[in-house]
This record gives sequence, structure tokens and C-alpha cells, in this order.
Amino acid sequence: MIRRINLGARPYFLAILSALAALLLRNILSPLLGADNPYLTAWAAVVLSAWYYGVGPAIVCTLLSIIGVWYWFLPYSHSFVLQNPKTEISGMLLFSLLSILIIALGEVNRRSKARSERDAAERRRIEDELRRAQAQLETRVQERTAALNVANQKLSLEAATVKAQAEWSDAANDAIFVGGAEETVTYWNKGAERLYGWASAEAIGKDAHDLLHTVFPVPFAEIARQREQGGWQGELVHTRRDGTQVTVASRWTSVRDARGNLTGWLEINRDVTDRKAADAARQLNAELMKLQDEERRRIARELHDSAGQTIVALILNLGQLKTSANLSREQTRLLSESYGLLQNVNSELCAISHLLHPLLLDELGLWTALEWYVEGFRQRTGIAATLERDPGFEPLNSELDVAIFRVVQECLTNVHRHSGCPGVTVRLLRSSVEVRLELKDRGKVLTVDRRSSVLDHAAMGAGFRGMRERILHLGGNLTIATNGGGTTIAVTFPAPEADASNNELAIA
Repeated sequence: MIRRINLGARPYFLAILSALAALLLRNILSPLLGADNPYLTAWAAVVLSAWYYGVGPAIVCTLLSIIGVWYWFLPYSHSFVLQNPKTEISGMLLFSLLSILIIALGEVNRRSKARSERDAAERRRIEDELRRAQAQLETRVQERTAALNVANQKLSLEAATVKAQAEWSDAANDAIFVGGAEETVTYWNKGAERLYGWASAEAIGKDAHDLLHTVFPVPFAEIARQREQGGWQGELVHTRRDGTQVTVASRWTSVRDARGNLTGWLEINRDVTDRKAADAARQLNAELMKLQDEERRRIARELHDSAGQTIVALILNLGQLKTSANLSREQTRLLSESYGLLQNVNSELCAISHLLHPLLLDELGLWTALEWYVEGFRQRTGIAATLERDPGFEPLNSELDVAIFRVVQECLTNVHRHSGCPGVTVRLLRSSVEVRLELKDRGKVLTVDRRSSVLDHAAMGAGFRGMRERILHLGGNLTIATNGGGTTIAVTFPAPEADASNNELAIA
């Protein structure tokens, strides 16, 4: 039943129940107490109501106690008629005043207790919030610590990467240095130290091109403009610390920040002094070979047109003398020997002339000159040499004709000297992009070491070296391949643009 009572009415119900209980207890104690102290048990009900149920329930309890005592325990009991009104009303008033005081004290106590409970609840709330805040703070600290650990790991990895890149940069043979916006050096690697002779501490903070006395191929302002637009590359001449000059292939790149603002430049230089010298030597060698070919052509022409014609005239004159009848036997013998010697000299002179520079090459072209030379090689050596070509092979320029003829000449000479083969095939092919010469013998197979030594500049003979230089000068390529059937030497040249053909290579 109590559970069904509204929570707001419950204190009143309890207060009424307390008053009724106090009246019942007073009634039980009446034989002991008599008519004195009619409000004795009512005090307990008022105190209980004032302390625990509030002001309203305590007032209800007080009023109910006064009415109950008046009705049951004051003289003329079980009625509201007073025997001694003045005294009994004074008792009622005194009980009421004391009850009001008790109610006031109870309310003060209850409010104090409620305030204490609120303060305690507030303290508990604050403590809970502090604990939650501390837990959140600890969580954030842990998260921040974890983030810092990750950041430290990333920084360590980046530092290791930067260190490795710096080590790689230092290990590079190229000279690498970085400059700021004012052209002063901010980084100078070990390669730059090795190439130029200045240590990093000596170069940093200085203008690199004042330090190196750079000779630019174009004005520096033009190079700087191209560098800012994306990059520049070319050749520069630098002066080392010891005063010697070095030619470098240089690449310049601009360095920009995240916003795209120019912050400096990166320069990578590679020493090409030896390569330039080798190119110059190769060019000089090519010029010498060209002069040599011209001199051979001139000498061959002189032998053919001058000495050759003189010898032919002598042979004709001796032939007329042989028909004379006035010669003695001894004179006839000497005349015949002289005639034979002149014919031998004429044959050898023709052979020398053709070996120096076959006039057929100028007069009838490469193919006819090759046919003559291969046929002569077959007769002189007994090696079965054959010559093949594409059906649509077209004429080349004179420089390429000479180069191909000299390559065939040198290769067949080497076949005769070293291969010991019974036969060799010379094949001349042409496509729209290249001219290909193949010489395949059926002799001794070159080992890997022997093939490498043949291709090595230091190990090859003078004739083979000259042949290789002649090929490289014309942009060609030389390869040597071996298999169980012999050795194949292949030489390719770019097809002359003016004489480019649409024929494809007829290689099986």
C-alpha cells in the first residue's frame, strides 16, 4: 500500500502515522502516566516528523497530536470540552510553540543535511569529473606519446635516409654541389673534393664559379635563365686547385620550396676530359685515315697512270725488238728475259696499285672492286671465298665504299693468317636504316677470352684497330660471334640518307 502512495504524499502519510502511533502509545501508557504529561509521546512524533519528513508533515503531525491529545487525554476525555480551558489551552499553545521550535530546528538540520549531501554529491561529481578528466588526460598523453614516438621514428628514418643519401652522394664519382639564391655553395660532396681538390669546408660559402674559374659556353645569364625554367646542361671548363683544367659535362637544376619559390640550385658535374681527348684523338685518327686514303689513291693513280704506262710502253718496245732478225742468240735470250721481267713488274705494280687503292672502286663501284679482290684472294690463298649481296643493293657514298672495302681487306687477311679455314663467305646487305657487312668463316672457333682480347683496344693489332676506328668514325658497330661452325664478324653502318633504300635485310 505504501508503495502505491505518491512520493510527494509519503512524508505526510508517515507524519500522520507517527502521530497516531504516539497517541496509541500514550493511550497504552495511560495507566502509568495518568492525566499528567498528555503530550509526552507526541513530542517524539513531532521530533521524528520535523527531522525526517519536513515542515509540512511536521505541522500536520503537530496539529493531529494536539487534536488527539485534546480529544482523548485532556479532562472530559473523548470530547472536545475542556475542564480547565485556560490551563489546557496554555498547554496546547506551549506544545505548539515548542513544536514550532522543534520543527524549525529540524528544518535547519534537514537543510544542513541536504546541503551536506548536495556538497558531498557535488564533491563526488567533481571528483568523478576530475577522474574522467585525468583519465582523458592520461589517454591524450599516451596518444601524444605514441604520436611523438611515431614522429621520432619517422624523423629517425628520414635522418637515416638523408644520411644514406649523403653517403651515396659522397660515394658518387660525379661532383655534386648545391648553391643558394646568392650563388654561394651550401653543399659540396666528396666527388667534388676528389675532382677539384677543395675540401667541403673550403668551398661552402663561396661562389662556386669564382672558385673554379668557370669558362661558360654561353653567357651565365642565359644559363641562369634556363636553370630557373627547368634546367640546363652542357660542357664547362673548370680549374682545379692545382691549376690544371678539366672539362665537365654539367647539369643544373633549380631547387624550390613547397610553395614553388626558388631557393637555390643543384649542379652535377662529370669529368669528360679523357673522353674529350679520346674523341679528339679519334677525330684526328679519322682525319689521318682520310689523308692516308687520299694519299693511297694518289699513289695508286700515279703508279697506274705514270709508272704503269711507262712499263707498258717498254713491253711494247721489247716486243718489237723481239721480231728483229739481226739479233744474236744471246741478245735474243736477254731480250726475252727482260720482256718477262717487265711483265712481272707490271703485274706486281698493278697488284700494289690495287692494294693501295683499287681504281675499280672509283671507276666501277664497290661491288666490282669487291669481286676483283675476293677473286684475287681466292687465287692467291686457295681459300674458297664467296661474295653475296642483296639483289636490290644500291650504290653508297665514296667514304662508306672505302670503309667497307678496307674492312673486307683486313678481315680476309686475318682469315688467311689465323683461321686455317677452307672457306669464307662475304655478304653485303642493306635495309632502309643500315648497311650490314658479314664475314663468316668455317675455321677455328674463337674462345671467349680470345674474342674479348680481339675487341680490346690494347690487345688488337694495328690493322684491326684502324679498321675499328674507321667503323666508329662512320657511326658503325662491330660484333664478333662464334659457334660450332666458325666465327662471324658483323659490321653495321647507318644507311646514307641520300641513298636510303626501302629494301629490307635479306638475312635468313
